[in-house]
Amino acid sequence: MTTFLHLAPATYRRIVRASGIYDLVVTAPFATPWTFAFMHAHLAAVNGDLGGAPLPAFAPLHVLFACLMGTVVLSWAVLRISDPQTRFGRYDGVGRLLFCTWMAWALGASDTPLLWLFIVPEAAWALLQWLPLRRG
Repeated sequence: MTTFLHLAPATYRRIVRASGIYDLVVTAPFATPWTFAFMHAHLAAVNGDLGGAPLPAFAPLHVLFACLMGTVVLSWAVLRISDPQTRFGRYDGVGRLLFCTWMAWALGASDTPLLWLFIVPEAAWALLQWLPLRRG
């Protein structure tokens, strides 16, 4: 017997595609050193508006890792947008849980309430992508 929490495969594919679109929009600014510099300034302002400490300045090596992460996530997003398979959604759900774990660690180790703006959607996408599917 199926319940309302069991998603139709077509609905699940739309969720996987939508999570890819979300990642594309949110992560694009992290893909180049120039867009990252712009984004870092805005994230610092938002963190301050939320009562957090100033974000530290990034050295070139930090920017490199941010851009590597941005590039990998963008590539993964394009794959899920173009081919939203169940398998990709499940892997993405695991990745998002791991991202939430590292962000929660950083939240506990720093004064960065800005992280909540990333943790909440990551957790929601992870949950959606781990909902059971209808059979047949």
